[in-house]
Amino acid sequence: MKILLDYTFEEIKNIVSQSGEAGYRATQLFDGLYRGAKLDEINLPKSLINYLQNEGYTAQGVEIVHCVESKLDGTKKYIFKLWDNNVIEGVLMKYKYGNTICVSTQVGCRMNCAFCASGLNGLVRNLTAGEILSQVVAVNRDNKSDDRRAITNIVLMGSGEPLDNYDDTTKFLRLVSDEKGLNISRRNISLSTCGLCDKIKRLADEDYGITLTISLHAPNDEIRKKIMPIANKYGVKDIMQAVRYYFDKSGRRIIFEYSMVGGLNDSVECADELSRLVKGLPCHINLIRLNYVKEKGLKGSDDAKIKEFKQRLERNGVSCTLRRSMGGDIDGACGQLRRKYIAGEV
Repeated sequence: MKILLDYTFEEIKNIVSQSGEAGYRATQLFDGLYRGAKLDEINLPKSLINYLQNEGYTAQGVEIVHCVESKLDGTKKYIFKLWDNNVIEGVLMKYKYGNTICVSTQVGCRMNCAFCASGLNGLVRNLTAGEILSQVVAVNRDNKSDDRRAITNIVLMGSGEPLDNYDDTTKFLRLVSDEKGLNISRRNISLSTCGLCDKIKRLADEDYGITLTISLHAPNDEIRKKIMPIANKYGVKDIMQAVRYYFDKSGRRIIFEYSMVGGLNDSVECADELSRLVKGLPCHINLIRLNYVKEKGLKGSDDAKIKEFKQRLERNGVSCTLRRSMGGDIDGACGQLRRKYIAGEV
């Protein structure tokens, strides 16, 4: 299956040229694709539609098959179906400054972090750039009430490790920020990684200018190895070296994610060690209440522990916040809604 959203405008022009149709049809096709339209919904001659279908092209890489909206804050959680019947999740979060979509970059994940449901069945396959982009396009169409773009910000924090799918993830960044397409500023895009240090440095060298978010979750290797297998390859020292390199190249403040696991990483000693670790680096720490995943068995820290940890960081001069919990009534944990859909429970 060849997904047209995988292609740049110049590549779309070449496809239309090969069909023998007039050049202006490329603009009509391209604009229709970014509106989230299927081929038969775009104002194209039947001859061009037949050509594209006969050549194995499809317009969109995903189809929305289920959506549930939070009654608490308007957050929407989507199930997307892919052409091969795999399913992935996405989340639309509404803030005062705009709408943020959380997209997936893989079906499943092979990082197997101890607090995440996405990797329970391992990595199924990578998504193409067009399949990642299709999530944004589909949700944008589902939420547009006028000619303005509904999506203003993107976080690559859904299922999968974005840097484990480096080529398609970075192609997606180029496509989604293209002024001919959705034209979303790269300054409004955040990428979350568990710490693939070689890819972090490559991302810096290739100058994408996005916000880098590190799933750290521990101040040292001993604790991190208990919850993140990737820590056996890349130590905390390696990660800090890579993120300092990224900051020096990009000038972009680093964001660290820190899920609070009861009795494991939530002591004041951990807070002090974390403070020393990030000293001198322009950064911010997002403390996260742990979403319980029964297959994983980890329990989150209680509110008193989280408050104490946060106050300790602030006392040490570290910028930090407790991430606002959104969509708590719609299977907030990553992978939860997807598994219910597969089981036929939604």
